[in-house]
Amino acid sequence: METKVILDEINKLPIEDKMYVVERTIKSIREIETKEKMTKAVSEMIEEYRSNKELTVFTEIDSVKKD
Repeated sequence: METKVILDEINKLPIEDKMYVVERTIKSIREIETKEKMTKAVSEMIEEYRSNKELTVFTEIDSVKKD
């Protein structure tokens, strides 16, 4: 659907429904941005975690069995 058609349809809605559309659209955009930022951060840090043992030193404790 073209943007103009979508906007025309939104303009026909009552104000409450328009607000709902706006709120859901903003929420969706924020979720996408958050996911993209997290993916980028993971990509940037993965090699650091692989090569820098100081970042993972405490994970060795996790594998120690408790009596």
